[in-house]
Amino acid sequence: MIWVENKRKRLDLIQKAHPDAYILDITSSSPFRYGVVLSPFFPHGGIPVPGDSRGMTAMSVESIWQGLKIFDNADVDVALFSNESMKGLKRTVRKYGLPIGHRYGVFSERILNYQDAKRLIYLPSYKYVLENIPEVVHILARIKEQANKSDIVLLDYNINPGNHHAEKPLSHAELVKSYIEDRYPI
Repeated sequence: MIWVENKRKRLDLIQKAHPDAYILDITSSSPFRYGVVLSPFFPHGGIPVPGDSRGMTAMSVESIWQGLKIFDNADVDVALFSNESMKGLKRTVRKYGLPIGHRYGVFSERILNYQDAKRLIYLPSYKYVLENIPEVVHILARIKEQANKSDIVLLDYNINPGNHHAEKPLSHAELVKSYIEDRYPI
């Protein structure tokens, strides 16, 4: 079985709750490549930008998410699509003003609310990575194979069980879990 836990939780408490489980850190700060590669911040490249983006691609899921976000004082930022560093991707209220939503593509006039943006931008972008990046496909197959033998705990910073809490950010660990269990939300 696959479980998701908060990376900030004490390791001994995770081990106590899930004895004999393999614990896999799949955040951008993972000490292991398999974990970093599953992070939405990882610059795989060639990820299609959803909506009316006329064939544009981006390096990472997070660069798409942040690049299509619009604020009181800033529109889309296509420069983020080419960010290869996993740093400098977040766009803040302090710098850009209050968020208005996300454009449904670089050239779209359609502004999506948070829920629709998660459904139409984040979910398909991350699913693309899960299905089309060979290294990721291989890692997912290994996790699925191991999950058939023993428990696995995926560590993530955002915890949103089943991604059912609409106002909370999506947990990419929950998305990995749901994808492996053939119940990805789209």
